Parts: sequence; structure tokens; C-alpha cells
Amino acid sequence: MVEPRRLLLIFFLSTLLIAYSNANVEEIQKDTEEGDEEVKVGGQKALGVTYDARSLIINGKRELLFSGAIHYPRSTPDMWPDLIKKAKQGGINAIETYVFWNGHEPVEGQYNFEGEFDLVKFIKLIHEHKLYAVVRVGPFIQAEWNHGGLPYWLREVPGIIFRSDNEPFKKHMKRFVTLIVDKLKQEKLFAPQGGPIILAQIENEYNTIQRAFREKGDSYVQWAGKLALSLNANVPWIMCKQRDAPDPIINTCNGRHCGDTFYGPNKRNKPALWTENWTAQYRVFGDPPSQRSAEDLAYSVARFFSKNGSMVNYYMYYGGTNFGRTSASFTTTRYYDEGPLDEFGLQREPKWGHLKDVHRALSLCKRALFWGVPTTLKLGPDQQAIVWQQPGTSACAAFLANNNTRLAQHVNFRGQDIRLPARSISVLPDCKTVVFNTQLVTTQHNSRNFVRSEIANKNFNWEMYREVPPVGLGFKFDVPRELFHLTKDTTDYAWYTTSLLLGRRDLPMKKNVRPVLRVASLGHGIHAYVNGEYAGSAHGSKVEKSFVLQRAVSLKEGENHIALLGYLVGLPDSGAYMEKRFAGPRSITILGLNTGTLDISQNGWGHQVGIDGEKKKLFTEEGSKSVQWTKPDQGGPLTWYKGYFDAPEGDNPVAIVMTGMGKGMVWINGRSIGRYWNNYLSPLKKPTQSEYHIPRAYLKPKNLIVLLEEEGGNPKDVHIVTVNRDTICSAVSEIHPPSPRLFETKNGSLQAKVNDLKPRAELKCPGKKQIVAVEFASYGDPFGACGAYFIGNCTAPESKQVVEKYCLGKPSCQIPLDSIPFSNQNDACTHLRKTLAVQLKCA
Repeated sequence: MVEPRRLLLIFFLSTLLIAYSNANVEEIQKDTEEGDEEVKVGGQKALGVTYDARSLIINGKRELLFSGAIHYPRSTPDMWPDLIKKAKQGGINAIETYVFWNGHEPVEGQYNFEGEFDLVKFIKLIHEHKLYAVVRVGPFIQAEWNHGGLPYWLREVPGIIFRSDNEPFKKHMKRFVTLIVDKLKQEKLFAPQGGPIILAQIENEYNTIQRAFREKGDSYVQWAGKLALSLNANVPWIMCKQRDAPDPIINTCNGRHCGDTFYGPNKRNKPALWTENWTAQYRVFGDPPSQRSAEDLAYSVARFFSKNGSMVNYYMYYGGTNFGRTSASFTTTRYYDEGPLDEFGLQREPKWGHLKDVHRALSLCKRALFWGVPTTLKLGPDQQAIVWQQPGTSACAAFLANNNTRLAQHVNFRGQDIRLPARSISVLPDCKTVVFNTQLVTTQHNSRNFVRSEIANKNFNWEMYREVPPVGLGFKFDVPRELFHLTKDTTDYAWYTTSLLLGRRDLPMKKNVRPVLRVASLGHGIHAYVNGEYAGSAHGSKVEKSFVLQRAVSLKEGENHIALLGYLVGLPDSGAYMEKRFAGPRSITILGLNTGTLDISQNGWGHQVGIDGEKKKLFTEEGSKSVQWTKPDQGGPLTWYKGYFDAPEGDNPVAIVMTGMGKGMVWINGRSIGRYWNNYLSPLKKPTQSEYHIPRAYLKPKNLIVLLEEEGGNPKDVHIVTVNRDTICSAVSEIHPPSPRLFETKNGSLQAKVNDLKPRAELKCPGKKQIVAVEFASYGDPFGACGAYFIGNCTAPESKQVVEKYCLGKPSCQIPLDSIPFSNQNDACTHLRKTLAVQLKCA
């Protein structure tokens, strides 16, 4: 956070404009039109992207930037236009994305810029929607993406040390970063070329590991900065969470509350930018739900902008899906589903709408924020006002904050008594009119519905094929090979086999005593077979990758065969020395023999990368013909299931609900939609994820579905659903401020667009749907949330009839809280401030 005294110094002394064209700054001129004053250099309009201490300056104009992260490979290209359109409708004016090295260069020297990895197409779509783009080149990105975006083959470059002043790593990093920037330049996608890209990022949160490399970390940061500047992209470069970002690179903040936690730009001529405002938290298998309220998000944004911030990027605005094997260690297939757009691309309300409102409220303050001088006033023990006033003009914006986390407070500001809910900020674009409070949501809510598809689940019949554990594999070594190196990121699986001869005297003499197989592993999981029989499985976790499998087994006199199937759940994505992470069995022993504990770690082990069904491509139409499928039994480990289903009705998004399954992967028409893991329960005794997205682009009229089930699940209850958010709600009280959407600035002053600014419930169905039912309505003290409202101690009897009058049969409706039946007749709630809660069904 920038100190107040430092802020004043910035605004009175920092008139230096940093121009990447190295132009000499002679003067800054500005006009007075609605905050869009032009910034001029040497009397000329400043073209391209420049910056000063207050903001980025794009083609001569300052911009408040509301950016949303949408990663192109986490959705399908047919989804991109709708996602970008919905982001723009939500008040977003920039789209941020990482660049995914291991997606673009999975094999050294072999490049992929097609399909979901068509970076250029994605950036051009952003441009078509008249939005800016922020490209985080990395090339290390973390992002809960497999290997942090680094291709596996990089691990096997001799002498390499990732993300250090290490010549082999720098050589490959320079080559790839240059390739990406040159490709974007060739397509004229940077802002000075007329394109949308206004910012680029090199590296990613390096400060978190920099000390591990000592002086090699410090010199690497300097080298990375020089590399970025040498590419002549002619836009500012950023480094997130990098205190020592070399000039002129801008250091930026990542976190939930950068208005309070950011130490500020490392030079006075750099703006305060927020590259990751986490809309919730990504989840790993075994996690409970992760949530972050719309109110908390809005509070964090209003606070940051009130304290000299000029850009926020929501990470993620749309999280999407980790298709195939693209997720990092233990990360779920669903990614940041709690963003303003959920995994299926549907608007999550009220998060989408409430953020749209805070964007609107801040935009109404633009002139004062850009050209004003801030002062901070104490209004109470936990209350303060940050006021931006442009000297010599009427331009003024105020942010009134109540930092008391439990109690609402009344403050006196410029002669007005203003109520501030607990832990909230009210925005006054003219220092007089409250147009927004972060805690009072005026936009609608909604609830997600998974609807069983009648068409897709009709005549849904499964067939099965079970893998047979191998015996006596070749590719032998004394000890089991390390699992990352063995699989080389081509599969999750590898077999290890060995055999041992036991005599009658080696075996336990008592019938109720059985030997125990113990496998100590560095991660991630193991399935064990002894003499062809499944002995059991064990796995680590995101927090603790290592684990020990211990299972009682049946051994016999003579030759015994042991087969271990090691599996991975993604490669690591963070931390120092990633190239030195390891997985797989490290110690294998048999306990309980008459001759004592037998260490078979160096017994000689055969190896096989992948399982037979993968090699035969059983998940494809052609490959599925290579084996004999049978009717399913009660379920067993390492079993393939095959079926067909018709494309679901309508055009709503599609998902598969994996009821009754354990762990494995799903393919639709030969394309993997990701890993599932239903029997890894959270502390709440529920799966972290149960529904898995099937993109409409993957579907045909008749569809092949193939499941690989590792742990014995039975698919009889698996079913296809369509997804909607047709349940819409509103909860508005008598003290809610009017929506900022009802205001505009004209001739430098704030004006209302309508005469009636009294509280009202506003609801709108998605798409072209209409309101077909009022499922709940209460004007009084209702409680609950959308999808689960309840009547409180009092309610107006006419509530439902009034709502039906205003809403039924319409695509949208507005319900004034001062409707006559509510305010004058049968008012059962005279003693309290009333709330109208409404739940409607659209169809």
C-alpha cells in the first residue's frame, strides 16, 4: 500500500511519463471531457502504451482497466466469442491470458498453434470485441497447469536448472519467448501496431522462490527483464509479485486484498496494477468447496482503486476446464468454477452483476481519480473517507469505508448522515450521491441446475473390458524407475513387475496370519496386484505427496508375481528446483514371513509405460474394436466401460455426473474431458467434484463414451445432464442504494438517468427465456439464499401476487419496493427495515 505522504509526492512531483518509444517528455496536457482527458507528449498525442505514476496511458488516454482472466486452452474455440462477449457485458475492458509453453511445444521443436491452442485466433477475437489484451508470456506460468506450463522434455536437457541464471534454461526460455512475441508482432497484435495487447508479462511470482537460488536468482531476474525489453514489443512489461523488477518493468500485486497488502510500485513513476484478484480459490481433489463472496470482491476492488490503483485483473473471470491431463498435481478438472462465469460459461450471480456495478461506479469517478489529489479523512474509530478532488474544478469522488467487520455505522460526511454496512465501502462519484455500496447487492442472484437429459440417457447401455495385470515385463532394472522420468508426461500410468520364489518354510504357519506388502512411494498413487489378484491402492495428497501402501496379501509356495501400477495426478507446478521432483515407489518390502522382513526393492523390476487400453486406444471408435467387450459385472479395478448416447436436447451446456465411480478418466468421441476422482472425499464426506463438463463441440448426434475406472466403481448410475441457471432471484432491502447503472456523467457532473431512484428488485432471464413461475416471494424478513429462501417472522401476504403481476410471462421485470400492497396494507413488519426476496423460474 502506498503511504498518504508518498501519494502526495507522487501527484505533485511525478509528472514524468515513461514512454517505451523513449520520447522526451516535455509537458502533459489534458482537456476536461468526462475523465477522458488526452495526455500529450511534446504537444502531440501520446500514441501506443505508456505510463506514469497514476495509470497506463493508451493512445493518449488514461484508462481504468477492469481485466478478466480467460485461458484459451481451458475452453473450446467455439466458446471463446460468448465468453468474451459476456465478460464485456460485465464491464470488463481487457482480457488476460497466460501462454502455455507445453501446449505449444509438447515435443522440442514441434509446435502446436491449432484448436484450443490457437493463441492468435483468441487474441484477434478479443480485438474484434474492442477489448484490450494482457498477455502473460511467462514462460513459467504456474496456473495450476501441468508442470507450470513448462514442457516435460525441458527436464531432460543436460545440466538444466529451471528459472535460474542457468545457460541451458535461459537458452530455451529465450527461444520460446522470442517465438511468441515475434508471432504476435507478425500478426500486428500489439497496441502500437493497432492491436489489442497493452501489457506483457515476463516470469511469474518469482520472488516466492528467488532466495532459493541466491545470487543466481537475482541475476536471473535482471536477465529476464533485459530479455523482455530486447524483444521490442513496444508495450510495458510487468513482473507480478516481484519487488526488484528492473526498470522500466512494472512490479504488480497478486492476492485477495491488494488495497491493503501491496507494498506499492518499486519506483515512483510506475502505476499500481493488480494482476491477480482471486475470485475464489482453485481446488484440489480432497478439498471442500472454495468460495469468495461478491461483496468481498467488490470491497477489495473499490479499496484498491481508492488507494491509487488503476487496474485489476480477476483471476479467474472464467476458469474453465482442465481437459485431458493438463491439470497440475492433484488439481481438479474443474478450474475456478466460482468465477463470475462458471465452468460452463454461465453467469454466476450475483458475482457477475455486482462486479459490473462496481466497475460502473468506479468509471463514474474516473475524472476525479485521474486528475484529482487524494486526501484521507477519519470519520470514526474504524471509518474513513478517501476523497479525490481535482483542484480548481468541481470534480470530486469519495470512498467512505467502514472497516468494522461486525457492525454497521453511521458517519457524517459533508453534512450528510450516511449509513455504512459492516466492512463495506460506499462510492460517491460527486462526493454527494451514494451510487454503490460493496455490501449491498442490487443485482440479481441465480442458482445452477443440473437437469437429467431424457434423450441422452435413453437406452444407455454399458459394456466392459478389464485390464489384466502383466507378468514378467521387460525393460528391467534392479530397482523401480522414477515415475516422472519413466512416463515422460505421456501417460499417468506405469507398471512395475517382479517375482519371487518362496518355500513352504518362508510362509506363515498360522492360517490367520498373512504376509503384508508394504510400498513406500514418493507419489502420487499405486494399485497393487499379487498373483493376479487386486490387493488394494493408496495415494498421497496435494499437501503430502509421499505415502505408504500396506495390504495383507496371499502368497503361495513357489513363484509369486507382484505387479504395481504407479499413477500420477499431474506434474508439479510451483516451487524451486521443479526439475528435481520425484515420484513412484522407493522402497518395497514384505512383512510377516517366517524368514523375516524381505526387502524386494532391488529384486529386479520390469517396466511398462502406460496400460494396454491406452496403447490400443480403446477410447476411440476404431481402437474399441480391438478387444472383446462383455456385459458389466458388479465392478472391479482397472476396467474400461464403453457406451453410446444421443446428443442431449436443447443448446444448454452438457455435463456427466459420475455417481458411483471411483477414480479414472472420461473420453467423449475419443477426446478426454479430464480426470475424475469421486471416491477421494473432502472432510465434508463429499467428492470435491461430481459433474464433469462435456463441451458441445465434442458431441455428435450419436456419441461414444469410454470410462477408465481404476478402483472398482460401477457406472450404472452415471448419467448425462444439461446445465442451466434458470433459477433467478433478488434480495433487495429498503436501505439499498440505487444501482450505479441508473447514473451517468454529463458535462462533468453526475446525473440520474431516471426520476425514480427508490429501491427495486430487477430480474432478467438468461438468453431468450421468459419467467414461467414465481417459486418464492416474501416482503418482510426472509432469509436464506437463491434456491433456498425461507419466510421469516413476518411477511406481507400479497407478496407473491404482486410479484406475479410484475413478472409472469416476461423476459425481465422490475418490482418497486414501494408498491401499494407492500407499503400501505397488511404491513406485518412495521418494526423493521423490510427486504423483498424473490425466486423465479425461467424457461
